[in-house]
Amino acid sequence: MSPPGAGAPDQPRQAAAGPVLGLRQNLAQFMLLVAVNALVGATLGQERTVLPLLASQTFHLGLYTSALTYILAFGASKAAMNYFAGTLSDRFGRKPVLLAGWLAAIPVPAMLILAPDWGWVIAANVLLGISQGLTWSTTVIMKMDLVGPKQRGLAMGFNEAAGYLGLALTALATGYLASAYGLRPAPFLLGAAYIALGLGLTALTVRETHHHAKAEAAQHVSSHGSAHAGLTTGQVFTLTSFTDRSLSSVSQAGMVNNLNDGLAWGLFPVLFAGAGLSLDQIGILAAAYPAVWGAGQLFTGAASDRWGRKWLIAAGMLVQAVGLAVVAAGHAFGPWLAAAILLGLGTAMVYPTLLAAIGDVAHPTWRARSVGVYRLWRDGGFAVGALLSGLLADLYGIPAAIAAVAALTSLSGLVVALRMRGHDHRAR
Repeated sequence: MSPPGAGAPDQPRQAAAGPVLGLRQNLAQFMLLVAVNALVGATLGQERTVLPLLASQTFHLGLYTSALTYILAFGASKAAMNYFAGTLSDRFGRKPVLLAGWLAAIPVPAMLILAPDWGWVIAANVLLGISQGLTWSTTVIMKMDLVGPKQRGLAMGFNEAAGYLGLALTALATGYLASAYGLRPAPFLLGAAYIALGLGLTALTVRETHHHAKAEAAQHVSSHGSAHAGLTTGQVFTLTSFTDRSLSSVSQAGMVNNLNDGLAWGLFPVLFAGAGLSLDQIGILAAAYPAVWGAGQLFTGAASDRWGRKWLIAAGMLVQAVGLAVVAAGHAFGPWLAAAILLGLGTAMVYPTLLAAIGDVAHPTWRARSVGVYRLWRDGGFAVGALLSGLLADLYGIPAAIAAVAALTSLSGLVVALRMRGHDHRAR
């Protein structure tokens, strides 16, 4: 006889056996979370083309270091929220944290549209960083919860592809909107629509996934042994940041990767505009890099499940370095488009693979916190990139700043090649 409440299609099975892990078994909820993360990325994309030009053309900020303060503010607040997102989602559940992230984003478009001075832009980016840290981190954690260990790279590929394709399409769209209607308000109205849609989808259709992580924990065999099943938050931070060879290698690579992204976000549009490119061309270049990055992750995430994480990460960092070097040496749209494609390809090789590598090593009982620590370091790269590239650009010019970051990216790939363990990708 069926238990009470058996009208819900999967309640009898879940009551008897608990949540079922796997992509196919949770496909509807997984694809809903893919759509939600596309909106998360699109919300960030409203700034990618327009905000660097607002800094120079509307607010007349002469120093690159000053102009990049919005990226520093965004990176610092997002990094902090990444760290707390893991702890909060373990304590209160995933869905409340995701909802809180969308609520934090609501004032951002209006602040950017109405900003009378640069301080408003910085404040808006603090809120945007809080929102992105909570929403993006939580969609990552929820997809890891649903799929289990065997398809983690594929899941991260879908998650990151959705986010960065959403970002790329919005960067392209805002370039055209800015060209046709001006830098404000049209591009940011698009962002407001994304936020409303993302909040509605999350509130009405997203389901809690914390119980899936608990089900996986019950049958998990840690790569560190059972003693690592119950760690304090401080111990998770130390393990992820410094003491575990794989986790720490991944954390530094993530930081350098987003240092690159902060550089591309803040300085590429200014470099392209200084070379005489039109707003439409700048929009294409601003979109090409995250578009290749986003689409490529549909393949690289799954490839890392099959071939392993380590060498895909190391090679991806080197491809990024080559792309940055071509940007530094280039002077026209054609070479810069080729460089954007290279940079996107290298980032696609790295981005989902880094997240999957965290999931490989971390025990399900503290995986959300480890993801939060990794994303703390990774998105701290935005802040470091804003400071480093801004200072170098002010002292030596934008091409020299880009060349220096290319060298740092090569070094990061070498650290992964020498330090990271090569067998963590195998499903347990």
